[in-house]
Amino acid sequence: MSREQEKTYAITRVLNHNVVLVEEPGTKLEIVLFGKGIGFGAKPGNTIPAHDPRVEKRFRLENENHQKQYQTILSQVDPAVVGIAEEIIALIASEITPQLNEHVHVALPDHIQFAIYRLRNGMEIVNPFLFEIQTLYTKEYTLAKRAADMIKKAFDLDIPDSEIGFLALHIHSAISYLPVKKAVQFTNVISELVSMIEQRTDRTIERSTVDYVRLITHLRFAVERIRQQKTIHNPLLDRVQTTIPEAYELASELAAYISNRLEVIVPEDEVGYMALHVYRLLQQQP
Repeated sequence: MSREQEKTYAITRVLNHNVVLVEEPGTKLEIVLFGKGIGFGAKPGNTIPAHDPRVEKRFRLENENHQKQYQTILSQVDPAVVGIAEEIIALIASEITPQLNEHVHVALPDHIQFAIYRLRNGMEIVNPFLFEIQTLYTKEYTLAKRAADMIKKAFDLDIPDSEIGFLALHIHSAISYLPVKKAVQFTNVISELVSMIEQRTDRTIERSTVDYVRLITHLRFAVERIRQQKTIHNPLLDRVQTTIPEAYELASELAAYISNRLEVIVPEDEVGYMALHVYRLLQQQP
């Protein structure tokens, strides 16, 4: 029998029937174990074999700050909330990628606890970027709906679409290693860019159209490239500047807004691509 097969974990806390916290032999680090029924009837002090077939996912926080923050979460957040958050994290790891930003173990239970508090106290959850989130982060939003069903079942609460949108942002943050605040900021920037286009052109862009989806999808990837300082060559730049000067002027205003909000430099090549998308959109509007 190998050492891995001989190794056992000591249970330190049972969060729910499917999630337990254990101490890793040797390192004494706390590990999250997820598996159907793994916590049923278990108590602190019990042991679980490392090769237990019920274990579907293992999570260990490597960052010392995250370890400390997680201990704070465990002392301040309802264990049932931490448990459902860990089940959702296991779902993300299974459905999208196992490579997750470990801060999600801290941020998600904290968010869910506050959302439950607001819903139980009749406080409205407002999400001004819901349509953008649904459009830009479709796989995250689809998974967030499943997460909302899990929360509803566990706490007997109806989860509104606005909260599903925020759950989707947490999922996006986990898989993209982008802090939730930054994800909110970028979504806000994209929404404001669309508003600027509407104001400057004195027209409303219907949110349900393919043209709108195409526009904000382009803006999302443009903003991500600009944030990451990735260069993109635009062979049509000179022609864009001379043949559609009005669209290029508006794109330059959009670029100035992005530069100001994100404190970055927007390359002219990106301005040219934004001008093309703006021009195409305006040509298709009545």
